[in-house]
Amino acid sequence: MSNQIHTDAAPKPVGAYPHARRVGDLLFCSGVGPRAPGENTVPGVTLDTDGNMVEYDFEAQCRACFENVRTVVEAGGAKFEDVVDVQVYLTDLPRDFALFNALWKEYFAGEGKPNPCRTTIEVSRLPQGGNAPIAVELKVVASVRPG
Repeated sequence: MSNQIHTDAAPKPVGAYPHARRVGDLLFCSGVGPRAPGENTVPGVTLDTDGNMVEYDFEAQCRACFENVRTVVEAGGAKFEDVVDVQVYLTDLPRDFALFNALWKEYFAGEGKPNPCRTTIEVSRLPQGGNAPIAVELKVVASVRPG
């Protein structure tokens, strides 16, 4: 059994793909970034008068990204605690990795939290689909409990 998941509560995908697909008891989420649902803007971004990014608030992007992941996972019939594997894509590992780890612990590590496996990769760029480049994206797999 395979079902595509779409939800208006999360930012629209920037391409022709669903937010997630459920296959049996597993939920495979497409890459989820920090864009604001319904607005297509990136939180914590400062633009100059020409519309070019001057700086970004990495913490704001992470928190938005994590909440978007929660939204997609729940739309797929799982709970945030059911996340079992996460691939993390960061655009500036030296600048952002320590803060990412601190925020990761807040959302993902510890008692009552998902505690998933994780791989972190630095990439040169991520699809933006909004007002500015994004600095973080997560690719998530969750277990969907029967019933």
